[in-house]
Amino acid sequence: MLAAPTALLPLAAAGFVVAFLHAALPTHWLPFVLVSRARGWSRTRTLAVAAFAGLGHVACTVLLGAGVLAAGMVVAPWLGHGLHWIAGGLLVALGLWQLMGHAHGGEPRRYRSDAAAMAGLFLLLAISPCEAFLPLYLANAGEGWGAFALLSGVLLIATTAGMMLFTGLSLAGASRLKLDWLARREPAILGGVMCALGVAMIAVEL
Repeated sequence: MLAAPTALLPLAAAGFVVAFLHAALPTHWLPFVLVSRARGWSRTRTLAVAAFAGLGHVACTVLLGAGVLAAGMVVAPWLGHGLHWIAGGLLVALGLWQLMGHAHGGEPRRYRSDAAAMAGLFLLLAISPCEAFLPLYLANAGEGWGAFALLSGVLLIATTAGMMLFTGLSLAGASRLKLDWLARREPAILGGVMCALGVAMIAVEL
């Protein structure tokens, strides 16, 4: 049975934080800015391409999340609250992976046409799910598809908002604000948040 709406607020908040910080990864906005400048795209067109790619990124994550939830619902009757331990452990492990220096990097390719550039940017994110979000789906397998829908909605809002924000800031010349510090420290920030959420998820079951 789905928990009361107020009980889901911490879940929604945690999901938003994870998804928004994940959207701050340089590959979620920097390639769009670089390709935009190289091809002379307008601000509107660049943001539209980023939003479209973000939808692909979210769709990939949601599809994987549905599989994770389905598997979690099968094992939930046997594992019970142990499911939160597993999900929390996965979050901590992913957080430690980030802290050890994992980052999404790489320079965008040079494209021969606008259509190829758009397709390439879309695929860049469509085949790369938000892996940090999957443990949240697993942890709430007992809440069923209602919680899944809530988390997916939060993922969509936070991801697109983050991508639009950082892409828009960079296009507006926010490099003068030295946002590169975020690109350098993002793995540490995201890793720390993921570890904290994982520990909190486990702690509530103690």
